[in-house]
Amino acid sequence: MAEVLSEESGVSKLLEGVSRGQTSTGEALAASTSPPYWDADDEDHGGPKPSELYGKYTWKIEKFSQITKRELHSNAFEVGGYKWYILMHPQGCNVRNHLSLFLCVANHDKLLPGWSHFAQFTISVVNKDPKKSKYSDTLHRFWKEEHDWGWKKFMEVSKVYDGFVDTSDSFIVKAQVQVIREKSDQPFRCLDSHYRRELVRVYLRNVEQICRRFVEERRSKLGKLIEDKARWSSFFAFWRDIDQTSRCRMSREKTDVILKVVVKHFFIEKEVVSTLVVDSLYSGLKTLEGQTSKKGLVNLLDSAEITAPIVRVEKDMFVLVEDVLPLLERAAIEHFPPKDEKGPQNRTKDGNSGEDYNKDSIERAERRLIELGRRTLEIFVLAYIFSNKIEVAYQEAVALKRQEELIREEEAS
Repeated sequence: MAEVLSEESGVSKLLEGVSRGQTSTGEALAASTSPPYWDADDEDHGGPKPSELYGKYTWKIEKFSQITKRELHSNAFEVGGYKWYILMHPQGCNVRNHLSLFLCVANHDKLLPGWSHFAQFTISVVNKDPKKSKYSDTLHRFWKEEHDWGWKKFMEVSKVYDGFVDTSDSFIVKAQVQVIREKSDQPFRCLDSHYRRELVRVYLRNVEQICRRFVEERRSKLGKLIEDKARWSSFFAFWRDIDQTSRCRMSREKTDVILKVVVKHFFIEKEVVSTLVVDSLYSGLKTLEGQTSKKGLVNLLDSAEITAPIVRVEKDMFVLVEDVLPLLERAAIEHFPPKDEKGPQNRTKDGNSGEDYNKDSIERAERRLIELGRRTLEIFVLAYIFSNKIEVAYQEAVALKRQEELIREEEAS
């Protein structure tokens, strides 16, 4: 099942992916050559950059009104080193009154056993009124049993001639494909810059909801700890009795250890915005590393939303910026930054990079996305270090103290 976000409804819907294939004409692939916005000068150690794994394809179907075939498929095109094609059922695939569209892996039957292609993609059909062009996005791992994926109910057949078939009887389908190569050493590098910014405009609020939900959940747990006066007092005393060297040691963790857990938590396959969430976290990570000016990220220093830092990055370590007690108290009472109601939420004309949008609006959306990632990553790191290191040490100390008390009671009796 493919979980996708419909622009018309604004909510996620479950739509089934299916198989099939057959003929028509296509236009050339136009791969993006622009470098990723966050690391244009970054050294890449092994493998292509996101921009090299991204591409567009336009399929122009001539004499659309005369088509009688149940299935059509585009010419094959290449993105990310893999061959793809678009599959269409003009009268629907196992559904009535709907046009069906799917992205498929070409020559899938000739690939080696165990193959899989992981990609986020957008399929759109072009309307003469650009604002009415229709889009759907999803994320999917293509493999032997699921070598095609898309939407049975992409659009109602009755709407096809409402501006989607032009005066020359042509019907235009476009695809944007971002192949994702997971790297353990660079887990957040996912999207081409232009494709990413298009998704930001469409899904910024969804990303915000995911980040807000996570932060508020962790904040609530920390709040319960502090509200439990007896437990907080006990923990307070435990922490104050520890020497400074031990505190420093427990207040840090290797970045790769935490980042792998972050990816596992947020990068949920088949959740359409997951790549954008992970991309947001990557941008937040770069901010924590102090690389905003060097790497070309939006300058966040003048943003009124910026909260005081909780975490810093030292070489290959996440480090809490100060003593854990005030940080826990801060995190428990410090709410997530307020929503930005001005952020752009509409697509551009036909899924392109968005030159029609106001520069300030785009910059505001970028700034918001980075701050969402930074704040979420900081809370994740704080909660991880506290739960997996500090609280474990505290529980061991409590257990040891209790054991000593029992021994003394036995000796006294």
